[in-house]
Amino acid sequence: MRPAPGDDTRIIRPAAVLDQRTASRVLSELERLDVARGGIWNATSSLWQRYDQPWDGLGGARGGAQLIGSIAVMYDAPNRHQITIYKVTVSAYGLSLGWSVESLCDDALSWVGLSLDSCPRAELAAPPSTDPFKRAASATHLLS
Repeated sequence: MRPAPGDDTRIIRPAAVLDQRTASRVLSELERLDVARGGIWNATSSLWQRYDQPWDGLGGARGGAQLIGSIAVMYDAPNRHQITIYKVTVSAYGLSLGWSVESLCDDALSWVGLSLDSCPRAELAAPPSTDPFKRAASATHLLS
């Protein structure tokens, strides 16, 4: 999801990490609070979205609900059964209501007694600066 002008997007470094037990509890709460069930969260495998109200459109569509913000997550990272929070975006609408990157994360994590500040952290490896496969292919071509 590409941020719109006026959104506040922040890369979380070091990334916030939830262990298996904590991650399971957070996911259970986000599922309980799903927008399709009258809640305010829409959680997928890579994105947790917080809305200002439950979805009220025809056939379960978003309707009048407006996005407060999104939390980008990776499952099974840095280890199996862990969830890593690595990027957070608060929409311009969310900012106008007083939301911040911290308060959005704190809202999702509050169910397990955590906040973004108190969440365990891990450094994620940066991607290589150049494509190692391209470099290997060039070297092979030169040897031929």
